Amino acid sequence: MSTIRAERVASLIKEEVSDIISKVLEHESVGFWTVTNVRVSPDLRYAKIYISIYGDKVTQQNTMRKIESLKKTIRQRLGSRLSLRFVPEIEFYLDDTLEHVDRINALLKQIEDREKNNRKGDDTGSEDKAG
Repeated sequence: MSTIRAERVASLIKEEVSDIISKVLEHESVGFWTVTNVRVSPDLRYAKIYISIYGDKVTQQNTMRKIESLKKTIRQRLGSRLSLRFVPEIEFYLDDTLEHVDRINALLKQIEDREKNNRKGDDTGSEDKAG
């Protein structure tokens, strides 16, 4: 199976699952979520679906639990929308990339602030002498 076909199928699954989940969870109180990535096996029988959920850990867990509970329905609807020989088995994973990015940005900001403070300390000791 070509990787190009697998990538195209993954992209299609991402689009369709996003639409399906939004309709299935339309009246549910869940966190703000986004399907961020889909990886399919080379034989297209398995799909790992990564979901990013904005909110605290409790919100993330509740939203993932709700999506997991609807996995069978989501897969059935996906099967009716795809023209594939087999509907892939789907697994949902919490994508915590944004949390890592936020943590890295916070650390970089701390370093930047520390360096600014160090430079200010150096600047106060030396004055410009004009001749």
